[in-house]
Amino acid sequence: MTVKVSLTVNGRAVTAEVPPETLLVQFIRDNLRLTGTHVGCDTSQCGACTVLLDGRAVKSCAMLAAQADGASLTTIEGLAAADGALHPMQAAFREHHGLQCGFCTPGMVMSACELAGRKPAPSEAEIRRALEGNLCRCTGYHNIVKAVQAGLAAMEG
Repeated sequence: MTVKVSLTVNGRAVTAEVPPETLLVQFIRDNLRLTGTHVGCDTSQCGACTVLLDGRAVKSCAMLAAQADGASLTTIEGLAAADGALHPMQAAFREHHGLQCGFCTPGMVMSACELAGRKPAPSEAEIRRALEGNLCRCTGYHNIVKAVQAGLAAMEG
């Protein structure tokens, strides 16, 4: 048995038949071949699989693909411009050394982009709170917070 899933992914209409137990992260990686969304813990603890679903940050390992039916989905691949220019938040992470191994980075960037959409000038404490569901085992968060602050400033300007 399969279910039909239709949604808009990074601005492009997508329809597929998938088993009903297919997780959204599996759909993104296996069906759409968008591998920037990472699978970290499989328990929705690490945030590496964070994507924007109708503008809201969600952990794609904690929901079924069928639950996203009819929605608009943005993955890390959907942030960069068509010419390959990085999104301001992606550029800020690179410029401010907000990554080391890079495994958590897509989820961090997506969470930061959601924050930009709901809080125009967050404090450092608000940035840290917004990133609480994203774990990094390399950087210690200091440069991640600096990168988010810079990315938010670039997105405003």
